[in-house]
Amino acid sequence: MYNMEGFISPEEMQTIKQSLESQSLDSVAEKIQDHANQLNKIVLNIAITGESGKGKSTFINTIRGLGDEEEGSAPTGVVETTMEPTPYPYPEFPNVKLWDLPGIGTENFRPDQYLEQVGFQRYDFFIVISSERFTSYDVQLAREIQKMGKHFYFARSKIDQSLEGAKRKKNYSEMATLDDIRKDCITGLQKLGVESPRVFLISSFDPEKYDFPLLQEEMEKDLPQEQRHAFLLALPGITDSIIQRKKAMLQANIWQVALLSGAASAVPVPGVGFAVDLAILVNELSKYRRAFGLDEASLKRLADRVNVPVEELKRATKSGLAVEISKEMIINMLMAIPKGKKEETDSRRSVAAVMFDKVKLSLIGVGVNVLMWSDEFLRFIPVIGTLAAGATGFTTTYLLLKLSLNNLAKDAQLVLLRAFEK
Repeated sequence: MYNMEGFISPEEMQTIKQSLESQSLDSVAEKIQDHANQLNKIVLNIAITGESGKGKSTFINTIRGLGDEEEGSAPTGVVETTMEPTPYPYPEFPNVKLWDLPGIGTENFRPDQYLEQVGFQRYDFFIVISSERFTSYDVQLAREIQKMGKHFYFARSKIDQSLEGAKRKKNYSEMATLDDIRKDCITGLQKLGVESPRVFLISSFDPEKYDFPLLQEEMEKDLPQEQRHAFLLALPGITDSIIQRKKAMLQANIWQVALLSGAASAVPVPGVGFAVDLAILVNELSKYRRAFGLDEASLKRLADRVNVPVEELKRATKSGLAVEISKEMIINMLMAIPKGKKEETDSRRSVAAVMFDKVKLSLIGVGVNVLMWSDEFLRFIPVIGTLAAGATGFTTTYLLLKLSLNNLAKDAQLVLLRAFEK
């Protein structure tokens, strides 16, 4: 019999116990659902600014996983193309928006009026972009942002072009060149009066290289928890670090989703709990799929960007979950019993083999095996122990989501390797 302590961390156990000691399962589930609803409504507005022609629009497209000529991308050009603040939402998570702001220092947007003209209070933080040295306009803008108490970052763009130009020098070293550029930017900003400036060297054509991943990580860390959740979900999984952070964040919420399932399973109406369980699983697995960029639209965008047929990216996946999630698919997953040799240990067997052996009978109306299996789990959560059906829904949902999350994260890594193998 599988040890549930291997799945649920001691911290999760303690949180669940505390949640249920003074409240009913229904009450806790209602609060979780309210919180989830609010989380889905979280809006994040990120301002991209700087002087005209420094690569703001291309940066906005890249960080959203789009090419410059794709539908929904920000227009780019060698002349000023942005005449008013323009929002560009993430394709799969439109509550997160990047705003392409007009170039500071142009005839239409003077530094002393800039922030008021672009509606500065709307934005949660700012990225100031320059393809060369940062100017007094950039610094003046940064000071005003700092007065507002909001975070800002300096991004030195087109770093790939700078490196290409430096290759003509004798004794060329990429690392040394990057260090020189970074020091030059920091020194220049300090001379203009910026204390401890954060400068990130980026190329919008190579977002997996240089400081692009680090910039995204710093942006994430500086956000409040709810907005951090929204931002991380929206980020394209173009590095293994992003994939792992997404996985950790989603995994931390599995117990809450499972408690919703447990509350639904405890409803004393035949069929109601099972129907709600399916809806919960379809919704959550669909969110995982979009978060890891394994939905059809995200795979197509990635395929176009890296010039790899989308079918090749799909073939790189192994879980079978990189398809449209449906109730029928969930039922088939739960009814399937993987074949396995008896001598295999639990640590080597699929989690599905452990789980499906126990839940199959309950799904066709015979709950004895699941309830017996649940007894082992109930020792850790005595309060749920009074609701055997609720515990069954909890354990089934928890294990299926954890297994699926692990497999989707692995699929995302495999797609990443195939997309960028060259």
